[in-house]
Amino acid sequence: MQMQKPVIGFLPLYVELYDLTVPEIRPDLDAFHEEVVKRLQEKGLEVINVPVCRLASEFASAVQKFKEQDVDVVVTLHLAYSPSLESEKALASVEVPIIILDTTPAYVYDQNTDDDALMKNHGIHGVQDMCNLLVRNKKIFKIFAGHIDHSDVLDRVAQAARTAMMVHTMKHSRVGMAGEPFHGMGDFQEDFSEMEKNLGIQTVPYDFAKADEIIKSVTPEELQKEYEADAEHFEIDPELPREVYDRSTKVCLAVRHWIEENRLTAFTINFLETEKDKPGLPVMPFTECCKAMERGIGYAGEGDVLTAAFTGALLSGYPEVTFTEMFCPNWRDGSVFLSHMGEFNYRVADGKPVLQEKPFPFTSADNPTVAYRTMKPGRAVFANLAPFGDGRYRMTLASGTMLKIEGPNKMEKAVNGWFKPDIPLENFLEQLSERGGTHHSVLVYGDEIESLSLFADFLGVEKIILTE
Repeated sequence: MQMQKPVIGFLPLYVELYDLTVPEIRPDLDAFHEEVVKRLQEKGLEVINVPVCRLASEFASAVQKFKEQDVDVVVTLHLAYSPSLESEKALASVEVPIIILDTTPAYVYDQNTDDDALMKNHGIHGVQDMCNLLVRNKKIFKIFAGHIDHSDVLDRVAQAARTAMMVHTMKHSRVGMAGEPFHGMGDFQEDFSEMEKNLGIQTVPYDFAKADEIIKSVTPEELQKEYEADAEHFEIDPELPREVYDRSTKVCLAVRHWIEENRLTAFTINFLETEKDKPGLPVMPFTECCKAMERGIGYAGEGDVLTAAFTGALLSGYPEVTFTEMFCPNWRDGSVFLSHMGEFNYRVADGKPVLQEKPFPFTSADNPTVAYRTMKPGRAVFANLAPFGDGRYRMTLASGTMLKIEGPNKMEKAVNGWFKPDIPLENFLEQLSERGGTHHSVLVYGDEIESLSLFADFLGVEKIILTE
């Protein structure tokens, strides 16, 4: 999986007055501008640079270029003071988050500093002017202050840019739907037109007839190629019949074709839509759901478009993200059992998953193949995004630890892992449901609570961090 590179529109601000009255200071500031661009590129960002902006027309041209380049975020740098009314209209039209890099060339400015240094180091003057209008115009922005050589300010900007990229992915999600949402499962459901209007999420229906044609056209050579790849990827149960493997893999390859042809960022399948004699979905393609997440494609079960899009967005920035559900509390250890029928991101597996046949009693569909392994230990964030109608959404976040499972594990023939929240389990469960959290969630490995909190801010949804 190759991680996406955030694309930033880099906006240097200045004032025309200084070009008219003290033009001799511009070369040093231009050099500082270019140095910052270079340093951001070294942090893994793709930088769309523009000439220094001073007048409203220059800001308008710069922002138009950013829109044409479809940037994930606009990053500003005040090279000196810049009167806010010159940039106000252009920044008000920006539809992506704005990050303000509040820094200066000089690390020290004290009583011994030369007089001419003031003109090159008073950018905070303009930052304060501009931010007041951003607040008044209800713009979404984040400011990071510090010196580029003596703080982590560029790291924080880069991380925020990656978060903005994930939000951009969310707002441009194309979520495939195989079947209708699970009947009666109401917590994650919302009118699709409202989801598109509020969050930009588009839905793409599964073409059952076309998938059936693909299933029938899969060649023995294609099946063998996939089998050889799986033999490297998995521990294959020696009792797994090749017939079971082949019929599952044909459906998996049809789903993969659907994902690629429609440029899906995520997808969801209602397992109840599978039927033995149903064209296009005679077997539940569990392994492709997992492999897709491994490749960076979002997934959620039972027709949950919102959580699928959320998973896909987070996968654009973090490789170790998986769709999950809480099943059973372990009150003694303060942890909760995470699982699902057969879908999890293999990147979070603690070792090679074991590929095997799974009984499937829910419909007339044939038994599928699945690949199971305990989820690996480590720090993680439990993230839930819930709809509340009228364009309202709430993200609930909780930090914790995925536990190391030692010794025999009776759950090893299922998706399995235990999440221990940093707060008491009782409080975690109470507060999640009191705030309307759904039963479909996303697990993000790492201590990423600050980034996910910023994700909520940039997405423009309510957030709650469970801390007690």
